[in-house]
Amino acid sequence: MRLLTHNMLSSKIKGVSNGFPLRIEVEKVIEKQVELNPDFLKNIFPKVDWKALVEAGRTMGFAELPEEADLLMLDSSEFLSKFHHALLELHLEEGALVCPETGRKFPVNKGIPNMLLHEDEV
Repeated sequence: MRLLTHNMLSSKIKGVSNGFPLRIEVEKVIEKQVELNPDFLKNIFPKVDWKALVEAGRTMGFAELPEEADLLMLDSSEFLSKFHHALLELHLEEGALVCPETGRKFPVNKGIPNMLLHEDEV
């Protein structure tokens, strides 16, 4: 699971008012090379919750992102490279996503998060 995916997931458990961002528990992280596409990065940047991305990157062992970012930084090839790596090349292969409010763990196996709810959570 890429951090791009993580940045868009939230806990939908009944009664949960703050299900984002999901905390990451890491068992295995892999890196997959992806061709850098500056146009894609510039278009997705406004949709990304930066604070959640930075925290997720650190949890997965990548601490190269600045605490805060703005649109002007997209003109820097160094920034784009780091943003690209965190967003698209780091993959949570095995682990869990944890609801920040309830502590419910959603397993991630072979890079696929299982966000299915139990009957009593719907």
